[in-house]
Formats: sequence, C-alpha cells, structure tokens
Amino acid sequence: MDTRFLESFLVVVESSSLVEAARRLNLTPAALGLRIRALEDEMGFALVTRSGRTVKPTPAGLTLAARAKGLLRELRDLKTISHEETLRGELRLGVAVSAIASVLCHILLTFAQKYPEIDISVVKGSSADLYRKLTNADLDAALIFDPQFELPKTFAWQHLRREPYIVLAPAALAGSDPHDLLQTQPFIRYDRSLWSGQQADNYLRRIRIQPRERLELDALEAIAVLVDRGLGVSLVPDRSIPWPEGLKLAKLPLPGPAPVRHLGLLWPRNTVRIRLVHALLNEATAA
Repeated sequence: MDTRFLESFLVVVESSSLVEAARRLNLTPAALGLRIRALEDEMGFALVTRSGRTVKPTPAGLTLAARAKGLLRELRDLKTISHEETLRGELRLGVAVSAIASVLCHILLTFAQKYPEIDISVVKGSSADLYRKLTNADLDAALIFDPQFELPKTFAWQHLRREPYIVLAPAALAGSDPHDLLQTQPFIRYDRSLWSGQQADNYLRRIRIQPRERLELDALEAIAVLVDRGLGVSLVPDRSIPWPEGLKLAKLPLPGPAPVRHLGLLWPRNTVRIRLVHALLNEATAA
C-alpha cells in the first residue's frame, strides 16, 4: 500500500472537500480522486460518499481514518529513530501565516542544504489553529506567536523574535499622540479571533479606550493598505519584515509599557523527532 494514498485520504476527511484537499496536497482534483479510488480498490470497500462538492467518509472510511492516523505516525517515527548518525525522516512544521516571510523563508534553504535527508512538510495557519494541531500530534513543531495563556509543561518554547505593538496611522498624522488617535479616528481592528488581535484588544481595555470601530481584518498587509488610504488607524504589532512598499505610513510607538508579541518555536518535549526539531531550532536561531 502506498502510504501517500492514506495521507491523501486523511486530508480529504479533514477538509470535507475534494477540491480543497487537492489544493492542500498540490494535486488536481482528478489525480486525488484516482488516489482515493485506488485506495478503495485495495481496501475492498467504499471510503467516501459525494454530495455536490462535499465529500463525507463512510462509516468504514471513518474507521480507517482513525487507525491510519496512528499507523502513519508510527511509520514516520520508525524512519526517524532508525538512523543514528544521519538526521533523516519527516518533520511536520506548522508556521503562522505572518511568520512565513519573516522566518521560514530565511531558514528553509539553508536547512534543506544542510539536512537533505529531512523531509519538511509545512502547514500554515493561525497560531491558535497550529497549537491545536500540536496538541493533537498532527504537527511536530510550530513557528507561532506566543499565546495569552500559560503553556503546558509538556511543551517546550524557544523565543526567536519580538514585535512591539504600535499605532499605524497615515503619514499625515505623524507626530500625533497615539492614544488620541485611537480615541478619535476610525479604527481598523486586528482580528480578535487571532491571538495577536486579542493582545491588541487587551491593551485597549487596559487603557480604557473604546475606539470608533470601522472594520475588523485578519491580514496586516490589508490593514496597512487601508490605513494608507485614510480609512482609519490601527493597533498592530510592528512586524519584523518591511511593510508593503509604496505606502505612506506613520508607526507611532505607544507610551509607557507597550504590549509585545513574541515569535518562537513550540514543540512537544517527548517527541521522537526531537533531534530534527533541535536541528531546525539551531537554524532558526541563527537566522
């Protein structure tokens, strides 16, 4: 049995959509459909049912998915622990979307050159989503922003970068008091479903400012564009990569102790891929 077909089936079950699963796997829907049918032929029973664009696992498919997840994890573990001298195996890495350009792109090339036998699969998402995947053992490590709660002692955390929060305003408002802007100007809120958005919201509550909210977005680039066009101001982390070119923005530091979000690597302490994680951590720290 080709384990890639089992892995593809699990992605289909997770996404409930053949098209979305194909996108995640970088396959065409037709190619993914052939994998599922080949797996069904080998197993001897139907794995999914289709209703329009929705794909649902059959009862037998659900049973297979539950067992296949553990089987694939054990196979990956065996590949990792069977080679004492050379670091090799699979490392499943989660990356917060806004950390892709700031950290991931700087370490992937050197890491791949230094450890050609390590196969990294990257999953992007919000820090909260990636944390859930870590706790479910769907990832081996994750580059995420620190949560607003104490991490369990079963996890290890290594800080990599810090990004203090600022008031982002149109360039014409440079020199203004940042708190005055938050009180008087239309406010573009950083999405509170994100940990970083919650951190901004906690700061506003602490200084007792209720802004004139205009809209709420989860993309820093989009927020910066709207601020540049005069739609309002925002409270966001001053990210470590440049803001989009061509924008005329004022980055106003907050008075007093400002909130800071930290980007770091999080991983389970008891993972059998600890040597692979430490190799990645060394490259991330150097970058």
